[in-house]
Formats: sequence, structure tokens, C-alpha cells
Amino acid sequence: MTSARRWEVDALRGLMLVLMTLTHLPTRLTSPLGQPFGFVSAAEGFVLLSGFMAGLVYGRTARAKGLEAMRRAFARRALLVYGCHAATLLFLFTVIALIGIRVDQPAVKNLMSFYLQHPVDGLLGGLALIYQPPLLDILPMYVLFMLASPWAFYLALRFGWVPVMAGSIALWLLAQFGLAEWLYHLAQSRVPLPVPYAETGAFNAFAWQLLWVLGLWMGASRNDPAAPPFVFPTGAVAVALLVGLVGLLWRHWVGQAPFGADVGRNLLFDKWQLAPLRLLNLLALMLLVIRFGPTLAHRLPRIRALETLGAASLPVFCAHLVVVLLVLAFFGAEFRRPWIFDAPLLAGCLLSLYATGCLTLWWERRSEPAAPPPDSLRGAA
Repeated sequence: MTSARRWEVDALRGLMLVLMTLTHLPTRLTSPLGQPFGFVSAAEGFVLLSGFMAGLVYGRTARAKGLEAMRRAFARRALLVYGCHAATLLFLFTVIALIGIRVDQPAVKNLMSFYLQHPVDGLLGGLALIYQPPLLDILPMYVLFMLASPWAFYLALRFGWVPVMAGSIALWLLAQFGLAEWLYHLAQSRVPLPVPYAETGAFNAFAWQLLWVLGLWMGASRNDPAAPPFVFPTGAVAVALLVGLVGLLWRHWVGQAPFGADVGRNLLFDKWQLAPLRLLNLLALMLLVIRFGPTLAHRLPRIRALETLGAASLPVFCAHLVVVLLVLAFFGAEFRRPWIFDAPLLAGCLLSLYATGCLTLWWERRSEPAAPPPDSLRGAA
């Protein structure tokens, strides 16, 4: 995997991790740094970039070692992500639950209210990826995406990426009209599910798979030696620039709810459904990053700390969950504390993420097999 690293992608993923942490931590920065680039959160960028890296790395595995090796590699990664999810889930249900109950912390008790009322169903449902408490609903989605990705590659190699992307867009469209809830009730009519639909996670995976599949396609296409660079017509770049600028100014003018108290129209930007106008805003930003990103990457100084976070994204993401849960357990969801408290809290949390990234990369380098000596030295020995 190391040979396929792209430092600029790692830096972007590191930035997404920092923004997610700042958004999830209850501080004075939560609101101003939530969706800083428009009506798009760090989660969308993180999923898209993760799909890109998966397509790049596992597509290279498929080319070098075959489809079966790629499938096994995806399965191993899915198992690792599942293990991380299970560990954070158990941390929530034990350490965080104990602290929250001891100090009578509403923020924590609300976070896991279903588990506190139905501990057995909550534990089994969580391990089965059905019950997904807030903050712990991204990794289950990743597990499902990893398990489904080999099928996307099989179909793409046989029919091309156009039918795969068309199917993904169709699935996203069905998700906008209640596909996930319909399937839940269909399953419940045959096998009673103890976990209510509202507790199955905020993210609609049938909608969010579009970002993952788009990232897969983009990453896999970079493994073709003859692949042309992504080039967009001038008109498309101009439209993307207009959409991105409108989204940026609109978000910072009115706040994170684009239409204020109008719930119906706000659904057009809904994060959890990856609603149409949010997707439009995201695609505009993606096009601008692809068009102008390489130029900026050559001119701006590299931020190694962000690269470290992005290169160790899974452990850092889990560390961010642990940090956020501990802050909620001890201090609650208080967003108006004095800066004399928030500043060291933020610094300590971000430093802990950086330390996790450094430790992870050190361990990976330590675990890598030593390179064989050059032929000349081998002969001399």
C-alpha cells in the first residue's frame, strides 16, 4: 500500500479529519468550522477521498495479482474496519456509559439512549451493524462499501465503469425516495428487528455509496498507464466556480441551515440523504479541486502533519471518536465555554490525533519486511 501513497490525497484526508474533529468536539469552533466550504461537510470529502484511495490501491492489486487477490485484500480491510468499529462500540458501551451514568451526563445518555434501555439488543444490534449510535455510524458504512467494492470492480472490468456509475446513480436516486426505510420495513415484516429504524444510523448508505463508487472509479482509472488526466471544459469549470462561490457565501451569510426554519426546503441540502443540492455543491468543489489542486499543490508548502493524519486515517479516525466521546462524557455538550478552557482542550485533542498518526506510521514501518540487499552486496556476503 505504501507505494500507492499520494501525499496530496493524504493531506486532504488529514484536513477532513481535523475538520471532523473540530465539528464533533463541543467548543466555540463547532459552528463556525462546520461546513466551512459551503453546504458540504468533511464527511463527504473523506468518503470520496477514501473511495479514491481504495480504487487506486486495490485496482493496482487487481492489475498485479488478479481479481481474487483484490477481493481478499478488500475483505481483510473490511475485517480491520469492522474490528475498529467493534472496539469503539464496546468503548462507548463500557467506559463512556459508566462515566456518563456516574456523573449523570445527558449528552452521553442521549447518545446511547437505546442501548441504556435495551442493552442486549443494543450490543448485538451494534455488532451486527444494525444499531448505529450517533458518531459511530460511519465505520459500518465503510465495512459495507468495502465488501461491495469487489463486485463493482468485477462489473467494471466486464462492462466498463459507465454502467457501474449509472447503477450507482440509480441507487442514489431511489434512496431519495425512501429505499432504505422501505427495505427496513420489508425485512422487519419477515424477521422482527428489535432495533427501530431511527436507531439504524443517520447516514443513508444507499445514497452515500455514490461518493464511494465515484471515488473507486476515479482511483482505479489512475492505474491505467495510458489514462489521460482529468480535463474539464472551460464552461464546466466556470459553472463549478459559480456554484462553489454561491455555496460558500450563502453558507457563511445565513449559517448551516440554508433556508433557516424552512424544514422542507432545507431537505434539498440534507446531509444524511446526500440530497441533490448538497451533491451539486460537492461535485462543484470536487471539480475545482481536480482542476486547480495540482497547481496549488506545487506552489503551497506541504503540511506534513496533515499528511501524517491522512496516511493513518483509520486509527486517527478511531482516536478522534475516543477523544470526542471522552470530552462529551466529562464536560457535556457545552459550546460556550471560555477560550481559556477551549484552547488547551482543542490543542490536546489535536495533538493526541497527531501522536496516533505518528505511532501508527512508525509501527507500520517497523512491521514492514526489510528490503533485500543489492546484488553486489549479496554476492560479497
